[in-house]
Amino acid sequence: MADIVIVNPRFEISFWGLEHCMPLFGKQANLPVACLGLLAALVPDHHDVTLIDENVEEIDFYRLGRADMVCVTGMNIQGRRLIEILEEVRARGVMTVVGGPMATVEPEALEELADVLFVGEADETWPEFLAAWEKGQHKSRYEQGEKTDVTKLPVPRTDLLKINRYMFGSMQISRGCPFTCEFCDIIVTFGRRPRLKTSEQVIAELEDFLQAGFKMVFVVDDNLIGNKKAIKAVLRDIIRWQQARAYPLTLFTEASLDLAEDEELMELMGLANFQNVFIGIETPNEDSLRETKKLQNVRPNAGSLIDRVHRIQDHGIDVWCGMIVGFDHDDPTIFKAVPEFLTRARISTALVGLLHAIPTTPLFKRLKEAGRLNDEQDHDRYGTNVIPLGMTSEELREGFIETMQSCYDLDAYFERLDAQFFDQNFKFTLHQLPYWSSWRMAWAKRSFLNYVRFGVVSSRLLALVRDTVLRDRYRQQLNRIVKARWREPHILFIYALKVATHYHYAELVRAIADVDPVTGAMSDAGKPFSRSRKIDASPDKKSKEPIAA
Repeated sequence: MADIVIVNPRFEISFWGLEHCMPLFGKQANLPVACLGLLAALVPDHHDVTLIDENVEEIDFYRLGRADMVCVTGMNIQGRRLIEILEEVRARGVMTVVGGPMATVEPEALEELADVLFVGEADETWPEFLAAWEKGQHKSRYEQGEKTDVTKLPVPRTDLLKINRYMFGSMQISRGCPFTCEFCDIIVTFGRRPRLKTSEQVIAELEDFLQAGFKMVFVVDDNLIGNKKAIKAVLRDIIRWQQARAYPLTLFTEASLDLAEDEELMELMGLANFQNVFIGIETPNEDSLRETKKLQNVRPNAGSLIDRVHRIQDHGIDVWCGMIVGFDHDDPTIFKAVPEFLTRARISTALVGLLHAIPTTPLFKRLKEAGRLNDEQDHDRYGTNVIPLGMTSEELREGFIETMQSCYDLDAYFERLDAQFFDQNFKFTLHQLPYWSSWRMAWAKRSFLNYVRFGVVSSRLLALVRDTVLRDRYRQQLNRIVKARWREPHILFIYALKVATHYHYAELVRAIADVDPVTGAMSDAGKPFSRSRKIDASPDKKSKEPIAA
């Protein structure tokens, strides 16, 4: 029997992390990384497995020092902390194993720090390694030859997670995407042929989340609708499961914009209670979309970008989106075009980022051959490894900050939000179903809980936000939604969540504008109070503390 510890490093503060508003929700992190529970489920029963997510708990390096094996997984955004953890564990003489997205796209950065390195998917190579390790015959590098047959994957071990510290659960239904976006590494890692779990697997995982106490689950697929025919069958089974239990779970996911071209698919997603979908719109500049081979966004006869967004919203699904600045066809006019597009599209939540060339992507290869990649120092200085064509690096950096400030200015944000929730009178599909006439008690309970949740989030928001300008505006907005839509408790709750998340975006924008222009380091002012001690504490300080009894 071996003592195996699997570690997920702390994320850098990010748009999606929602770190600044987690205390408003009474949580420490938004969601667990989906692979943690899966990796644990693939370990044979005769081994002991411990999951440590640094985003919700401190790492006890004395505990890691007693393990037989410490395995670390992480994305590029976690890279610096991932390396620190590997170095600390290696110094204690413990066997180190590393895998995940960063190990896949930048293996050379980690291979000297790990005894065993996994590249690509590891659902088959991870058990293979464990079996060989037991016999003392393991290799130092594993790279899976074939794509995983996801229909054979077990239900992840959610029981090993500190689930009460997360706002959402996380699960994966499919892997892969049929498109060819130049900047994306998904098709490199997972391939262009989407692979889906069976309905039985999906329902088993949903049931597991329900029993664990989650109310909301993020389906982390990079493109849920990559195989439309197959996902429709799964959605029909999710609908039956949801309706048999009075819709206990709210779902979110990511999908391509061609969702708007399939009426049946939008209807099924709404009926399955997918209330939000994140879509990679990337840019309102069609030349840039063609440049990066985002051709699914510029299909002839499909309608404009805005028309398609509105089509999805009209089906009771809220749209979040990703936007990128810094494409070769971008000039400084893009910094005004992006917020203008979001306003017209009525998209309140948009992740705006600088174009970044990920190793292994076609974009990286093209720019490297053209000599247009920044070194590490300039990457930190400008926030991207891409040297732009249509402007200077300084203009791109300053324009990006300007865009973020414009998007999350108080008036701009609430103009978009109010256009949807007041002018459009947005309603989620779930709350328009005649289905609820047969579930009157369940509906009454749901409504009561949403009133309570609205009150809790609102009171925390007004109590914890110290900025008087923000707090006064939040109070104004909350009062307005109550007056206009007090009969719709779910809308009240969702609106309160959106007001609360603005606080995170506002703080993040302030921090981005305040980074060190040379090193790219975030000032202390940009760190959420709930995590500042953790971020500032060095691994050495933590490792020297005695183990609590």
